[in-house]
Amino acid sequence: QVQLVESGGGLVQPGGSLRLSCAASGTGFSRDTMGWYRQAPGKQRELVATITSGGRDYYADSVKGRFTISRDNAKNTIYLQMNSLKPEDTAVYYCYRRKFGDDYWGQGTQVTVSS
Repeated sequence: QVQLVESGGGLVQPGGSLRLSCAASGTGFSRDTMGWYRQAPGKQRELVATITSGGRDYYADSVKGRFTISRDNAKNTIYLQMNSLKPEDTAVYYCYRRKFGDDYWGQGTQVTVSS
């Protein structure tokens, strides 16, 4: 059974930083593409960043240069380091796993950027 559990969200001031974590259960983590999506109120869910099994990463233009995705295969965990946060980064952030063509999602963690 595949489960994804996010943590690390919270309230932060503009310009601040947060690090999100996503712990994954199930086998084959090191072979799977992982990623982060986010959904702001009234908006569609959008891709933030992904990382392949080989460590190749991809970022949405809106977060490029500010966010960094990484993975620790020994811990079955991915991270999203978010720096220089802006109010428009406010959203629920979801962890994502693609395993044998099937998509799995975590429950989400709220990130609020506000003064």
